[in-house]
Amino acid sequence: MTTTKTPRELAETYFTAWEAGDFETLRRLLADDVDFVGTLGRASGAEEALAGLRRMGRVLERIDVKARVAEGAEVITWFDLCSSIAPPAPTANWMHVEHGRIARIRVTFDPREQLAGFAKLSG
Repeated sequence: MTTTKTPRELAETYFTAWEAGDFETLRRLLADDVDFVGTLGRASGAEEALAGLRRMGRVLERIDVKARVAEGAEVITWFDLCSSIAPPAPTANWMHVEHGRIARIRVTFDPREQLAGFAKLSG
């Protein structure tokens, strides 16, 4: 028996998998043509989106979820993005689910501390 996850459950699984570095699970959650737009970049398609999540995953320490709101196919997660290169960044993530997969993601946070942290890593 196959069960379809609700949009809220998909969002919960997405963040749990990303925090754990489980990119196989993340890939199964994303629509092939997922559209990602975030503060640090854009991605078209699942492979580009995963590449971006992997890059950020290199410095990700944890995701401290403060609230999650789901209405229909829309889910907004408010969390602190905790990384090894910057103080926690309060972050909003909006997801739109279609046909049981995440089809669109929009992420926003103040990137200044993260950008400075990445510059120190590469400098």
